[in-house]
Amino acid sequence: MKLSILDQAPIAQGQTASDALQTSIALAQLGDRLGYERYWIAEHHDLFGLACPNPGMMLSLIGSKTERIRIGAGAVLLPYYKPFHVAETYNLLATLYPNRVDIGLGRAPGGSAEVSLALADNYLEQVGHFPEKVKQLNQFLSGTTPEDSLYKNISPTPVPETSPETWILGTSEKSAHLAADLNMPYAFGHFMSSEDGPTIVQSYREKFTAKNGRKPYVIGAIEVVCADTTEEAEQIAMSSILWKIYQEKQANELTVPSLSEVEQYDFSEDERKKVAQIKKKMIIGNPTEVKEEITTLQQKYAADEWMVITITHDQVTKFRSYELLSQMWS
Repeated sequence: MKLSILDQAPIAQGQTASDALQTSIALAQLGDRLGYERYWIAEHHDLFGLACPNPGMMLSLIGSKTERIRIGAGAVLLPYYKPFHVAETYNLLATLYPNRVDIGLGRAPGGSAEVSLALADNYLEQVGHFPEKVKQLNQFLSGTTPEDSLYKNISPTPVPETSPETWILGTSEKSAHLAADLNMPYAFGHFMSSEDGPTIVQSYREKFTAKNGRKPYVIGAIEVVCADTTEEAEQIAMSSILWKIYQEKQANELTVPSLSEVEQYDFSEDERKKVAQIKKKMIIGNPTEVKEEITTLQQKYAADEWMVITITHDQVTKFRSYELLSQMWS
């Protein structure tokens, strides 16, 4: 079972953005030591106390502090950028860290409507051009820009020996079919989707036409909190769960709450129901329980790889969760 890490660089209560980013670097190093396949960091803009608006900049540092783990963006929010700019950035990373760089591509805003306007005046228009932008990015990276293109004589330098690998990230059949149409690997966000994930993934495989030696490849992204005991895992997970409730309420508390704050929080009846709903999209438990749940998901998805996001208030419990996971499939 291949395992990978997805990181949103959340800021915990009592910490700074710098603390959160240092934790991200340490998490990538941990994944490198433990044998995780890849480490992806997400792009967000002024959103819920998440510290990374620029994956490319973070990956330039993380690549220098790791040895073998693949590093990438999960995702580059392509509607904000010109494909040539993205190609230049990730070609540079792939030149520095050969055969280790991924570009996950998404079309979500990653922030508020005001943020989208601040970043790009025509964001919604660019969302509609997402498939064309992905194609153009792939052409720049592979050196296959058509002869009749305005850009046929330019290259996103430096050009590495091995190009970055591009992925489509999504939570819907639309994104799955785009990945299949473009002969690209697909990462499905199980932890953030209310759709029928196994059916969507199967439709990707059925629509995929193998060519140029490529076959369909699926990553399933899940949210996991694993601890030595069930009770500990349930307790630790409440920080992330309360944080999600804050987000839905659009509360001022943007950071991941501590366990002491969770203990003091007076959950309403509606919020208790919400806690139960949130838990259904998470995998929480001791190593045996977590392995059983992931195995059950694997039977439904037949994923080639599972990418795990773990959000806790403190670094110790987060890292312990990833350590326990790696021991299950070592």
